[in-house]
Amino acid sequence: MLQIPNEKLKDFLVGRGTVTAEDFDLAIQEAERQGQALSNILITRNLIALDDFNKLLADYFGVELADLAKRKIDEEILRLLPEELARQKRAIVFSREADGSLNVAMEDPSDLPTIEFLSRYLNAQLRLFLASSEDLNRGFVYYGRKLAYDFKKIIEENIQATLKSRAYGKEEKEAALELPIVSIVDNLLSYAMASRASDIHIEILDEEILVRFRIDGVLHEIVRIPKEVHASITARLKLLSGLKLDEHGKPQDGRFRYKMSGDLMDVRVAVMPTYYGEKVEMRLLSAAQRAPSLDELGFLADHKEIILRNIKKTYGMVLVCGPTGAGKTTTLYALINILNRPEVNIATIEDPIEYDIKYINQTQINPQAGVTFADGLRALLRQDPNIILVGEIRDGETADVAVQAALTGHLVISSLHTNDAPTAVPRLVDMKIPPFLVAAVLNAISSQRLVRKLCQDCKKEYKPDAALVGNIREKFKEIGLDEIKFKAPRILYGPQGCDSCNHSGYKGRLGIFEVIDVTDDVRRAIVKPDFTLDYLKEVIRKQGVMTMFEDGLRKVEGGLTSLEEVLRVLGE
Repeated sequence: MLQIPNEKLKDFLVGRGTVTAEDFDLAIQEAERQGQALSNILITRNLIALDDFNKLLADYFGVELADLAKRKIDEEILRLLPEELARQKRAIVFSREADGSLNVAMEDPSDLPTIEFLSRYLNAQLRLFLASSEDLNRGFVYYGRKLAYDFKKIIEENIQATLKSRAYGKEEKEAALELPIVSIVDNLLSYAMASRASDIHIEILDEEILVRFRIDGVLHEIVRIPKEVHASITARLKLLSGLKLDEHGKPQDGRFRYKMSGDLMDVRVAVMPTYYGEKVEMRLLSAAQRAPSLDELGFLADHKEIILRNIKKTYGMVLVCGPTGAGKTTTLYALINILNRPEVNIATIEDPIEYDIKYINQTQINPQAGVTFADGLRALLRQDPNIILVGEIRDGETADVAVQAALTGHLVISSLHTNDAPTAVPRLVDMKIPPFLVAAVLNAISSQRLVRKLCQDCKKEYKPDAALVGNIREKFKEIGLDEIKFKAPRILYGPQGCDSCNHSGYKGRLGIFEVIDVTDDVRRAIVKPDFTLDYLKEVIRKQGVMTMFEDGLRKVEGGLTSLEEVLRVLGE
């Protein structure tokens, strides 16, 4: 954590016109209240962009930005500092100077105790650089490459040890505690974390176990394991998750916390019986992750302005739409984090609670105990909330209670499963919400998809040829856009592949969005007796609403993602 006194940082940022004194003071109060770093509050509240903040900090400390994408990382020098220490101290040793001094990228170059420790541990003079989290992750990738090299060898050794010890013939609890089984599970989790995986799938087939990781939204086969150790691995994961070891015929859900080299990960476990045995799916969630800012999610200035204006209203409803896996929950958390202030009472009803947010009253549904979305929402309304987050509106009963809450002085933020933003209106009507109430409560509707981000270390630019421009033009016509307003892109960007992105050409994800500001014109379209979805789309087009394809295209032109990726996630 940066060791800059608040007053000095205030003088520095306010003096440069980056933030106002009033906004800075409010950010300090909120950081103290939530127990977060001041930098996190400044960034998530959209007071300053992360890149701009890092540049200002480098100026403040009088050091260079590490920018490891443009520097050669010497792997031999890197390993002078073991990975566990590097992660713990938030520092990367990336090269050696001719005079023997070591170049060290640090998240906090003012942390004197850490600098002294590193100097003694490495027995060298240090030249310090300011590192962003992204820079540190680039360095950690190199550690991960060694882990990837050793992974299959370690797994194979432990499988053989398991088979020799006949752990698979023992009682489930006893087998789950066998050292080779413990090592297999630990290595799966460690490799998944090093690979930036969001999910681990352990699938039992007729003759073997298939392990796949979902990385940046795409599944990758990692390893195949003999079927004989399946029961022991499943038992180990059940034991960690607090699930019933002797239950094999019903789905079970649990969770546990895993630590690797100082990084904490919450692991959500779902066990499902299948034809050949139990399938295990694990969702990996960083326990230390801060809520992202709207900028980091991928909202550009025009979309961000609509969202921020509408979530600051004291009543009404803001909906985030999209299919499963489109990042809706992350967007909901980002919005709630912006609204988390001392003067408001925020309550949530979720399934499940993915991140614990300080000073927000979070409730998880539990149908067995009678706590459904609708019943939980009714109970929340008796807790005097100002703002309510409903994880998902799934049925007419939940929709009815949410609409009534939005009509009676509460701001309701929720998600809805629809393919695009306009379709949220007929979806609510299908849930038996009268159109006049839909028009009355809606403030804004956002729909989204997640696309993989181009690796910024190796992306390549190219000029689209006439055929490609023609294809984009045809796509415009297909989705009903005005061909007259079509502007052919001059430069596009695509993937290439390097060590930093494991030669995939992509690293991380961001959203592409369609955001509707529910104006009076939109409301009149909703209550029109002969309402049609096509007419609603015509109205929102006239007020300048961009489709997700258009938003994706401008992010392709900005070098954030590729045209192929936008077309892939939109199913074209």
